[in-house]
Amino acid sequence: MRKQALNETATRVAPGLEKEFQRVRDQSVKLCEPLKTEDYGLQAMECTSPPKWHLAHTTWFFETFVLRAVDPRYQPWHPLFEHLFNSYYQGVGRPYARPQRGLLSRPTVEEVYNYRRGIDERILELMAGPGGDDPFSLKRIELGLHHELQHQELLLTDLKYSFHVNPLLPGYRSGSLRKSPPLSPLHWITYPAQINRIGANGDGFCFDNELPSHREFVENFELASRPVSNREFLEFVLDDGYLRPELWLADGWEKVRSDNWRAPLYWRYKNSSIGHYSLFGEDELDLDAPVCHVSYYEADAYARWAGARLPTETEWEIAARPHPVTGNFLDSDILHPVGGASNSAQPAQLFGDVWEWTASAYSPYPGFRAAAGAIGEYNGKFMSGQMVLRGGSCVSDAAHIRASYRNFFYPSDQWQFSGIRLARNL
Repeated sequence: MRKQALNETATRVAPGLEKEFQRVRDQSVKLCEPLKTEDYGLQAMECTSPPKWHLAHTTWFFETFVLRAVDPRYQPWHPLFEHLFNSYYQGVGRPYARPQRGLLSRPTVEEVYNYRRGIDERILELMAGPGGDDPFSLKRIELGLHHELQHQELLLTDLKYSFHVNPLLPGYRSGSLRKSPPLSPLHWITYPAQINRIGANGDGFCFDNELPSHREFVENFELASRPVSNREFLEFVLDDGYLRPELWLADGWEKVRSDNWRAPLYWRYKNSSIGHYSLFGEDELDLDAPVCHVSYYEADAYARWAGARLPTETEWEIAARPHPVTGNFLDSDILHPVGGASNSAQPAQLFGDVWEWTASAYSPYPGFRAAAGAIGEYNGKFMSGQMVLRGGSCVSDAAHIRASYRNFFYPSDQWQFSGIRLARNL
């Protein structure tokens, strides 16, 4: 999940912010409980970050954008942490090179946890103090919490990738995957041509890339009742889907050839069966679960093979808005997509399980304005070359997801819990 910038125009801060602060900060620590000390520095590719860095960076975020922002006399916890744990914010210093984060054996894990506790105490003191009801401070703290929820998801997706390159195939957690029930046949749900208001309404927290709310017109379309399953994607694989250039975008076909793609990330062929690596280690592929860890290129190629297409993000949001944000999220503690029934006239599993690729490029909404200063850097300067995903995943926090939420990744990225829902024209 990408980090995103503050919506400075939000009109209301969620109540119970102090309790939510403690919940979110404690949850990051809890997610690291299964780790050994040696695991905290794992970084298997430059797109991932070590768990220790995630813990420190989210703390640095509170220190920099809350404590330093409200008190010009504030003295940093450590003068070099701004360099080591800054991610992309050029306006507040020079970030340490992302591909080298795994080289930071110091500060130690213990020192990072001491840093977290120290900053937590200061944030709680700020909220309890005479300026604790200052709207600016409260909005920044709320932003920091949603930023940390994004990093909790990244911590798990990054760990999964880093563990899977180890020939021992260690699991992040003990136990086994929950198996999916028999899958219902896919069917199509029709949506009429309409003009609809898209984006966040500004009432409560949202990121700036969800604004401004605006009207968009869509033609008649149909949306699949559920995500594409492993079983269905396997048919694409067995039909030489990875060997047929006519199914692929040009850049996608180059990626297939250069990286020798033959299946989704984490699928492992073993004799006559297919294994799958999960956060619990290696197991047999659950054919009725939603396919995940596919790139946009793979999702697009599969849709073309299936005689369909990917939905636009506007179509996806139109379908999702009437439904509650419920599903297989991080609090379910399943940590993997699971299939479900889809006999209803309404689309199933729009939220949770897998992020769903859309056909929409990640670009600004009409009238978009990035937040002022360094805190608004990320969204505006990265609105190029990436594709939008919607709906959240099995390692997203449910409190963090909404119908207007726009996630975004590069079209070749596979290591996120990204999947496919089909659409087609009428």
